[in-house]
Amino acid sequence: MFPWGDTRRFNSYSGYFKRIFGGRIQKLTIDAGFSCPNRDGSLSVGGCTFCNNDAFNPSYCESVKSITQQIEEGIEFHAVRYRRADRYLAYFQAYSNTHAPLERLKQIYDEALAHPRVIGVVIGTRPDCVDADKLNYIQSLAQKHYVAVEYGLESTYNSTLERINRGHSYEKSVWAIQETAKRGIKVGAHIIFGLPGETREMMMSQAQTLSQLPLDTIKFHQLQIIKGTIMEQEYLQNPNEFKLFAMDEYLDFMADFLERFNPNIVVERFTGEAPPRFLATPSWGRLRTDQVLQLFEKRLLERDTYQGRLWKG
Repeated sequence: MFPWGDTRRFNSYSGYFKRIFGGRIQKLTIDAGFSCPNRDGSLSVGGCTFCNNDAFNPSYCESVKSITQQIEEGIEFHAVRYRRADRYLAYFQAYSNTHAPLERLKQIYDEALAHPRVIGVVIGTRPDCVDADKLNYIQSLAQKHYVAVEYGLESTYNSTLERINRGHSYEKSVWAIQETAKRGIKVGAHIIFGLPGETREMMMSQAQTLSQLPLDTIKFHQLQIIKGTIMEQEYLQNPNEFKLFAMDEYLDFMADFLERFNPNIVVERFTGEAPPRFLATPSWGRLRTDQVLQLFEKRLLERDTYQGRLWKG
């Protein structure tokens, strides 16, 4: 039994929800038609160099549909694979889901929470797309429902953030996370490993940096080069500046990273998955995320290690 209360060798997202709700909770991805300040001209028009949202949006997600319709279709979509789930979180994933006037946010989130089988919302956004008024409103939702805000950090290095045209600093990420956490809102982060210019040592040192943040959850993704992105063109010109992990290499890297990572932070996922038709570079075959996770847990067992084993709190 590990400190988080079960026998898995990392603080898992499924275990986290079992502790809170006593059973399985399923996310329903929603596209509410938001844009991004890095695309619509309010900050920039080029977008982050790696970004193509179509690569991870489920087929039922279309912003022309109402929030309620997407929830109903999402429940039907997941019913076959996840039969044990009977409660859901509306996951606003596509683009920046606080990049709108507060009144619009209220309409969208209130509609989602009005559905009888939705017990909360997860809001994916950018650190520069929240302010005190928006966070105060989200705080009011969190007093009655499960509410989490997930911030795309991507890296803790400003040099990397500038290179990928992220449009905000790491200091802005820290501010947003702290302001969210102090209001009692669950807060998550997203990090990409393999971004151009980052060495293995730079990536590994983020374990200590991220461990110091007041995070509830985190997602780790290996870099994937997506077709039609600015990064694809950069990769074709200078492939040696990018770190595209082979699977065995990534499993060992993540095991090393996890040993040094705060065991109190729930790890939602270790890898990213995009449909093969979107990938501009070779992938890990047809392995799905859950299959890669099984290989990773096997690797942790073989190494007799676990999350936080070398963490210096």
